[in-house]
Amino acid sequence: MRPPALCRRPAIIFGGCVPEREPPAWMWLKERVARLRQPAAPVPVADEPLAAVVTTAVVTDSAAALPADWVSAFTADGRLAVVPMPVMVGNEIYGEGEDDITQTLSLALASGASVKTSRPSPGQFEQAYLAAQRRGFEAVVSIHISSELSGTADAARLAAARVTIPVEIVDSRTVGMAQGMGVQSAVVAAADGRGAAEVRDFAVERMDRTKVYFYVPSLEQLRRGGRIGAAASLLGTVLSIKPILAVDGGKIVPLEKVRSAVRAISRLEEIVVADVASRAPGQARLAVHHFGNPAEAKSLAARLAEKCPQSPLAQISSLPAVLAAHAGLGVLAVIVGESSTPGN
Repeated sequence: MRPPALCRRPAIIFGGCVPEREPPAWMWLKERVARLRQPAAPVPVADEPLAAVVTTAVVTDSAAALPADWVSAFTADGRLAVVPMPVMVGNEIYGEGEDDITQTLSLALASGASVKTSRPSPGQFEQAYLAAQRRGFEAVVSIHISSELSGTADAARLAAARVTIPVEIVDSRTVGMAQGMGVQSAVVAAADGRGAAEVRDFAVERMDRTKVYFYVPSLEQLRRGGRIGAAASLLGTVLSIKPILAVDGGKIVPLEKVRSAVRAISRLEEIVVADVASRAPGQARLAVHHFGNPAEAKSLAARLAEKCPQSPLAQISSLPAVLAAHAGLGVLAVIVGESSTPGN
């Protein structure tokens, strides 16, 4: 729990990762939201009711890795809120988006210093739900990092029990932009005028069709954080293999053992291309995460663009601190999902 003395500012923040490019499919949502807003309506202040047909607000946590510019486009009227997940480096506690911790975290990971993460407090989620209620929303869909990796969804449930506005808690069973794509799908469904149950179901359906594949140079940070689950079987040969991992059933699991970094990245690329080919033409959406190795991420994304020409260009983003704290420096992750547009 964050010590009171270290609390810096209000808990609800809007942040995430900065994309290199925006897939064209996201333009649908921006256009849809623009049509739903009343012409010439003034921008509402914090406690003014929302002047729009949207009745369901969406809340998530910073593990969703949403691009900062995408988030800022849909938080002004309260339809989306992102609650920060705390990261502790040494004795200092930082909030994702509240503090610029990238360099601090990078140095800590490189030096082997203590890095820990925690779930947000129930009070932070309670503030988000009450803010949605004051804005005039009728319900909230709250989508969170896998409960196998964090107690965040439990904190959200505690908060939901304290408020009168109906709140649908969704355990994404995933992480990163796989969770983020579910959040985007929820915002899309809400903008389409759907109620909370339909918003929840659409987001869950999209997340169920989303895969996370990633490579880490070392399992050390995952081991320290207790997040490797079945991947513990790899520890005996950690110095001689480069693991390719996946998220399955909400847990991090080993996918393949590869003998070199070059081969691991090449194999990661092959796995992603095969996944994209197994889906309907043009439906796959890609996101590439990295931490401390943007050039490798850009190169991987470029190769994927060549081999998956029918898919929108991959969004490239730095992994959020709360995830990088466990994955470590040099991580490369690829998320394969599908269109968030209703009817696709």
